[in-house]
Amino acid sequence: MKPSSSLSNDQKLKICHHKAANPSIKQSALVNWAMQKFKLSKVPTQGTISNILAKRQQYESMDSTELTSKRQRAVKHPELDNVLANWVLQCQARRVALSGDLIKEKARQFARQLELGERTPEFSNGWLAKFNIRHGFKAQKSYGESGSANLDAIDRNMPTIKEKLQSYSLQDIYNMDETGLFYRMAPDRTIAQRQIEGSKKDKTRLTFVFAANADGSHKMEPLIIGHAQRPRAFNRKSGEQLGFYYRSNAKAWMTGLIFRKWLQKMDQQMQDANRKVLFLLDNAPSHVVRDLPLTNVQVFLFPANTTSKIQPIDAGIIAAFKRRYRRFQLQDAIDRDEQQKADIYKVDQLIAMKWAKAAWNDISSKTIANCFKHTGLFERETQKNEVGSEEQDIENELKDAINQLPISCPMSVHELRNPEEEQQVAHEEISDEDLIKLSSSQDQEEEEEGEVMDENPPMSTKEKLNVLHSCISFLDLSNPNHVIAHKVLRNIQFEIRTIEKKQSTLDRYICKEY
Repeated sequence: MKPSSSLSNDQKLKICHHKAANPSIKQSALVNWAMQKFKLSKVPTQGTISNILAKRQQYESMDSTELTSKRQRAVKHPELDNVLANWVLQCQARRVALSGDLIKEKARQFARQLELGERTPEFSNGWLAKFNIRHGFKAQKSYGESGSANLDAIDRNMPTIKEKLQSYSLQDIYNMDETGLFYRMAPDRTIAQRQIEGSKKDKTRLTFVFAANADGSHKMEPLIIGHAQRPRAFNRKSGEQLGFYYRSNAKAWMTGLIFRKWLQKMDQQMQDANRKVLFLLDNAPSHVVRDLPLTNVQVFLFPANTTSKIQPIDAGIIAAFKRRYRRFQLQDAIDRDEQQKADIYKVDQLIAMKWAKAAWNDISSKTIANCFKHTGLFERETQKNEVGSEEQDIENELKDAINQLPISCPMSVHELRNPEEEQQVAHEEISDEDLIKLSSSQDQEEEEEGEVMDENPPMSTKEKLNVLHSCISFLDLSNPNHVIAHKVLRNIQFEIRTIEKKQSTLDRYICKEY
């Protein structure tokens, strides 16, 4: 292969992924790795590498066509491009036959709604060809009528599904699904209904995308979809800078474009790991995989209307996540009630995302493996140990927490972790009007006033250590649970003192130099 003097966007993304997989690698070593991996004729500077790493989120959001380019070509009308692409993907999901003329006519309609005026493109055949290439859409065909499968489809299709699964090891079988989360929802029926009805206005709903493999050995990083690129709680930072895989649109919904980029990222990760995997997927409106150039992920679509019965993420994994999230939320509400705060369920988006990430990380591999097992898809045993008692313990904790809170009409634990509206918003088909709203929110930076929670002022190192000392003094070391807490608190003390010592050393060095 002839040596290249510049990097394609795909190669830049691979550099970002190599850095993520090897966080301690130095930039000089990263430069050497890129030189050997891509057979470069010119050594990239460390400044170039720094710029590439800073733009990781941008490269991850590119489609396959953009990734093969050595520079990103700006789309003249990105809002129109996004809304039309999402509309095409929804039509594909419904198996609607689309001609090129129909796509161009729909583009004209969206252009009028977006009020492009004199900036409206000509929508020529050349424009259509570039649009199709940009999004990987091939010539449109009629695929016949789409029929909804009934529950009998499970029995009819189960042998075929099982036969397909037998070709893969458990660690190479993945499933994903989305769920909505009303992250401030009170465990009070009256208040919660009012909150849910107003959630589209107060923007206290997020969509989460969870994926894992059948033996529970790999939980993929959750994708979080919010309403704004940089909510006030982010303090002008991006989701990636804060350690999250985060996307946004005006409705906080999964769209066809977001899904396809998520799936391409998964395929890239499997390429980097040299793995071939099977990906079990439902037929939600946004889950359109046709024409995607996947090399290491084979997609297997479940029959329609069967996912609540046989989809593993739906078979208890989302419920396990929500139990853990609500435990964080109710524990915080009890603290705020004791402090006599006015709104004990008030929490900003960043804190909610941190709780959610901790909740997902807390789900054990045994829990995930058992959820795959209970679908009946696997003849093999995924795990011998049942973990129902672990989930029941959390249910009991939630019951106790609800009883401790000042609630006039308390929810059951089932209602708290499974409000029907949370699932509906994750899988709705998007109207043309909403597609316009989703597209026009791409550059939104912040939420409305009032989104940020009234945080306590930052504590000094001395104040932190005093609080920890008080907690440690309270402990009774004859109690085994207190012994565990003692060890944890001492570790936190050590971390705080270590950080303070490093900062003091740095301050002394700076003073000496200047």
